[in-house]
Amino acid sequence: MGILLVFLESIIPILPLGAFITLNMNAFGFFFGFLISWSATCIGCYASYFVFSTFLSKYFYQFISKKNAKKMKQSMKKIKKMPLGNLVVLIALPFTPAFLINIASGLAGVSKKKFLIAILIGKIAIVYFWGFIGTSFLESMTDIKTIIIIAIMLIIAYIISKYISKKTNIE
Repeated sequence: MGILLVFLESIIPILPLGAFITLNMNAFGFFFGFLISWSATCIGCYASYFVFSTFLSKYFYQFISKKNAKKMKQSMKKIKKMPLGNLVVLIALPFTPAFLINIASGLAGVSKKKFLIAILIGKIAIVYFWGFIGTSFLESMTDIKTIIIIAIMLIIAYIISKYISKKTNIE
């Protein structure tokens, strides 16, 4: 159930990811709860991205007006050209809606490899964030130690993505 709930949250945005991760970590311990939550959210995000990139991207522009289609195509080009490091940081930010990133990346034609690498790296920080903070979110955000740990994790995620980007020639 812990896997299913986190998986579904990647597709249904109204579900509370933080609550599901906290439940997993309380039920399975920090390590296994983290692993379950991280793998489920990565699989869910990739599944959502895959559906939009493979099946729905060819029909997307049929449902919007020509005026909006031109603006949308320009936005999609920017998303597609977004460097891996920026995509990782966007995914790793706690309040960025994952479903929008999945949909936009799929519709924009971000490569499967680039998206998968970004999800695998970026979701580490987000799962740690929600697991660590859990139900005492407001209380934890006043703790400078928590803020520093989250900032360090974002910086590390960015550095790792830059390194992988250079090694794999993914922009």
